[in-house]
Amino acid sequence: MKKTTFILLSFLISLSTFAQNITGSWNAILKVQGQQLRLVINIQQAENGYKATMDSPDQGAKGIPVDRVTFANDTLKFEVKMIGVTYTGVLGQDKVIKGTFTQMGMSLPLDLSAQPVEKEKVLRPQEPQKPYPYYSEEVKFTNPNGDTLAGTLTLPKKEGKFPVVVMITGSGPQNRDEELMGHKPFLVIADYLTRNGIGVLRYDDRGTAQSTGDFQNATSEDFADDAEAAVRYLTTRKEINKKKIGLMGHSEGGLIAPMVAVRSKKAAFIVMLAGPGLRGKELLVLQTEAISKAYGMSEKEINKTIKLNSGAYDIVLNSNDTTKLKTDLKNYFLNNIKDLPGLTENATQEQSDMQVKAYTDQLSSPWMQFFIKYDPVPMLKKVKCPTLALNGSKDLQVPSAENLAAIRKAFSESGNKKLTAVELPGLNHLFQESTTGSPAEYAKIEQTFSPKALEEILKFIRIQTK
Repeated sequence: MKKTTFILLSFLISLSTFAQNITGSWNAILKVQGQQLRLVINIQQAENGYKATMDSPDQGAKGIPVDRVTFANDTLKFEVKMIGVTYTGVLGQDKVIKGTFTQMGMSLPLDLSAQPVEKEKVLRPQEPQKPYPYYSEEVKFTNPNGDTLAGTLTLPKKEGKFPVVVMITGSGPQNRDEELMGHKPFLVIADYLTRNGIGVLRYDDRGTAQSTGDFQNATSEDFADDAEAAVRYLTTRKEINKKKIGLMGHSEGGLIAPMVAVRSKKAAFIVMLAGPGLRGKELLVLQTEAISKAYGMSEKEINKTIKLNSGAYDIVLNSNDTTKLKTDLKNYFLNNIKDLPGLTENATQEQSDMQVKAYTDQLSSPWMQFFIKYDPVPMLKKVKCPTLALNGSKDLQVPSAENLAAIRKAFSESGNKKLTAVELPGLNHLFQESTTGSPAEYAKIEQTFSPKALEEILKFIRIQTK
């Protein structure tokens, strides 16, 4: 469920020629899995050559560090050890550095230009355009840590008393529109619901966009605190019908929504969009198998990857000490170094060490430790309010059949008969009409969110807010 994020650091550059041409801002568009990420490298002269900073505007990052850079014979090379990034490019007569960006065994073309570069325009026909035919307000509220969470509250009219939905994003740092792969699904959903009489509060994750706080060390439980704070904020607004506040979560958000409903007891209903019903470890294994098949990996390679990952997940499951966990994971990956994805037979010791560190850091992060261990079933059994569990049949990240079955079983065993579980044919994890369901399709599909899924959501909410 975790989405791919490239963390880029600032770097020192040693250049021996073209000093008059190499200084200044170099611009690039990194294209990965259909997503476009703008990069800006700002190069200045320094005592022993050059220094530079790199910005990633789309990630809200500026001046981030990078190292081991050389420039000789018109060839620029740099390496970011911490995240396993290397770059090699050649400066041409057109003043463009044409090169290759590599991270964790994946290589992508990346050209640096002294001239501004623009993202390729993509067609998103469902994305609403201002002015909206409803009331929209920028709002702020505070979580238990004192972090300021910034969001947008949309209401059918400025005056009145309306039912409202709190939207909870999926995994990874997300803004209030849950923007990813060039799509803004939460903006599309919020627009649709508000036009149909339902208010919506959506907000930037802590530490993301206009919200403050520490995202890096937060877990799903922490994000539940944030969603609960959103509910409390809504109860202070005179325009909100306090008895008709619902929760809608996508992916990880579908795991968080039941937590909030049980804790706050203020939720009138829940909408789980591709919400997990399985323990994190089981879900990650299913996800790996499904996506690997979609990418054309052989059965042998898939089984090898699943075996490697399962062993690492078991180490996490049995650990209660993060320091020891890091040591155990490091040793595990070193002992299975030949099976690590992204490493070739000719990989250097340094490359191997970087790969081991990257996997160790990822699996020992607070978020991943919590997710691997967390079983949503006990919390689902405590839910008392009406719930819509909506999944797409071609979802490869939260496979529909297994997760809906687990959700149905949890509600059945708890005696809660207010579950509506629906599998929509042909829809992927983002609820787009898709061919294969592969994440590689997300950005290529013009549709942001299936009209059929929107109709199912609205139908359910209207029943709960009569």
